[in-house]
Amino acid sequence: MNASSLLRLCAAAMLVAFAACNQPSAEKAFDVAVLNTNMIVGFAHTGMERALESPSAKMGKTKDEVVQMKREEVVDDKRKFAEANYEKLKAFSQTDETKDIIQKSIALHELVLPVYKNEYMQLAKLYDSHAAEHEVEKVKKAIHNQYFLKFEAAYNELINSGQLYAKKHGIEVRWEL
Repeated sequence: MNASSLLRLCAAAMLVAFAACNQPSAEKAFDVAVLNTNMIVGFAHTGMERALESPSAKMGKTKDEVVQMKREEVVDDKRKFAEANYEKLKAFSQTDETKDIIQKSIALHELVLPVYKNEYMQLAKLYDSHAAEHEVEKVKKAIHNQYFLKFEAAYNELINSGQLYAKKHGIEVRWEL
């Protein structure tokens, strides 16, 4: 075998290895595409409303200090998680087996990300600036009215596909809430 043939063989082996690295296992595809959407459940509905009405606490400047998160931080954390998950989904090689759950999850992420960046950030700023309650309610209602049914439909489609995928691949999941 000459050097040119050896070089072509090595390049082909590297391409196969690279493709295999981007092809997730059945469980990994399920975890990223379906289970990670648990972090956005409540979108355009009561879950996100509660998170903004009563934000979590975080460590302050000293180890003994605990402070309430700003609402902008709450929204930004949700956005960052969704963006990171979205990037993972886009990096996966899709097979006939994973295509449905990956594409449905990507679509779900593409629905929520702009809303986190825009409408939810606007709502968070209203909360953080102690805006009048009617202003906050107006934006909350607008988010719910514009996005909840779309989110619920896309999420339910993903979960239904995820249940079939999990069953087919022997992935044990408790679906009860």
